[in-house]
Amino acid sequence: MKYIRNTPEFKERRQELRRNQTVAEKCLWDQLRNKRLKGIKFYRQYSIGAYILDFYSPKLRLVMELDGSQHAEEINREYDHARTEYLKAHGIEEVRFWNNDIMHNIEGVLQKIAEKDNPS
Repeated sequence: MKYIRNTPEFKERRQELRRNQTVAEKCLWDQLRNKRLKGIKFYRQYSIGAYILDFYSPKLRLVMELDGSQHAEEINREYDHARTEYLKAHGIEEVRFWNNDIMHNIEGVLQKIAEKDNPS
């Protein structure tokens, strides 16, 4: 199975998402950008296949998705599950954080992400 990264057809949408980040995305990006977390490169609004991911680290093969309350709705849970399975089938791990976790426990979130660099 082949997947395509950052396909041109999603370029405008990725740019729009970067320009219109949520507060939680801005907060996490401020901690991840320019290799600020353990020297690891992260991308934001990166696409793999038909999915645009909030944050992605090629080194860790790790996706971070930030979820607001809309992700608790059944239709969104089904979409999220399909994306998770697609990524998993390509050897990419996904971790999800609630926006509230980013805003109120950023250190805990960063620690969880950093642990992916040296799994026990």
